[in-house]
Amino acid sequence: MKRTRKTANKPSETIEIDPAFQPVADAFARDRLVTCGKMMSAVGLKVNGKIFAMMSRGNLVVKIPKARVDALVAAGRGKNFDPGHGRLMKEWIAVPPGKARWDELAKEAYEFVKRGAK
Repeated sequence: MKRTRKTANKPSETIEIDPAFQPVADAFARDRLVTCGKMMSAVGLKVNGKIFAMMSRGNLVVKIPKARVDALVAAGRGKNFDPGHGRLMKEWIAVPPGKARWDELAKEAYEFVKRGAK
């Protein structure tokens, strides 16, 4: 599905959003602080210019507190995110379809990143 979304660099750029990610993107469609665009070879969402959710290799990838990432990984809901260079990112988790509510994780990530991700 192609969709024209406001992006940080190109206000009318048409980007292709993965159908699995579309409900997540739609959940933030009316939030003026959220932009959608390509980042790290994926389509994702930013708040205040910082990435909080994106699709990567068929998984939802979100930035949430390390303790929450560790708990979700321990529960078998996802894996620590590796952007491809062999270094796991401690505040990022990759969640496959059906392992957790993507919309809820994206909202959690939005709040975490919006308040400064500390």
